[in-house]
Amino acid sequence: MLVVNRTNQLLDESRRQSASEPTPAPSSSTTTSFESARAVLVGLDGWHLTRAQLDAMPDPKLAHDRRGSHWTFDAQGYVSFIRKLREPVSPGATTTAITAPSFDHAVKDPRPHAVTILSEHRIVIIEGLYTFLSITPWVGAGKLLDERWLVELDPTVASDRLVKRHVTSGVAKDLEEAHWRAAENDTPSLSFQLVFYH
Repeated sequence: MLVVNRTNQLLDESRRQSASEPTPAPSSSTTTSFESARAVLVGLDGWHLTRAQLDAMPDPKLAHDRRGSHWTFDAQGYVSFIRKLREPVSPGATTTAITAPSFDHAVKDPRPHAVTILSEHRIVIIEGLYTFLSITPWVGAGKLLDERWLVELDPTVASDRLVKRHVTSGVAKDLEEAHWRAAENDTPSLSFQLVFYH
């Protein structure tokens, strides 16, 4: 969210600067897009499979233990969302809002249609590990993104942050379980992603 807030701040500053400087008049469509442009954040966590879907898997315990691994996500649903974002919009055409799910930590399941992407959202920031995954179907979505940024972080710092987040969000009931999840699920997921990085 910090990146989105900073992006919107920069857009506002750029608009104020443009308003104070005499420049050649752009086309009306360009002006409209720039004046209303905003950024919005969409997290991959929204495409987690529900707990009921994990229960229906051949090995429910493994599915719950490894929740967060790439195969515990609705990858095809995510790919479909990215494809909708890339659909061209004709000038003057009536646009329909696109929605994305988010993850509700209170109920420990995704919340459908929680994020709304409007025509003014010219910058959509997707946050999540598997935006770089090069296996099917994830790779299809990755190729449609304009840019992808991989933030490098010291593994110990990353693990400490994960442990804290697992406890505060209720993913883990205590520090012991949080450390277990970080070591047995999150770290292997990161290693797998880096192997299939593209």
